[in-house]
Amino acid sequence: MTTAVSTRAVRRVVLAVCVSGIAGMIVASINDNNGAALTFGLLTTVAVVCLVVATAVTRPAGIGTAEPEPAPPPVDEAQAARVEDLVGGLVAAGADERAVRSLVREAVRLGRTGRS
Repeated sequence: MTTAVSTRAVRRVVLAVCVSGIAGMIVASINDNNGAALTFGLLTTVAVVCLVVATAVTRPAGIGTAEPEPAPPPVDEAQAARVEDLVGGLVAAGADERAVRSLVREAVRLGRTGRS
């Protein structure tokens, strides 16, 4: 059985390892133990590299969430044809086609941001 680990958990573990590693380097340096200071430094470096890798392989939308982004809803062809007919009617009545299509684009954007 595979258990997924969240990026948040990886960050917390790396933070704990880094704080411990820095404290270990300081204590080892005070005690003139260069080997121990080097070991703590290497452990801290490995932890940071693990964090970089975990962040690099995680999708931006997936950070902090386990759910993928929802798929866009399917296009309603009947509604699309109706909108195209309405645009054609406005253009036939004398409206500027560019202005009408720009209005439709802005309305679609407004509808998409209103759902969130």
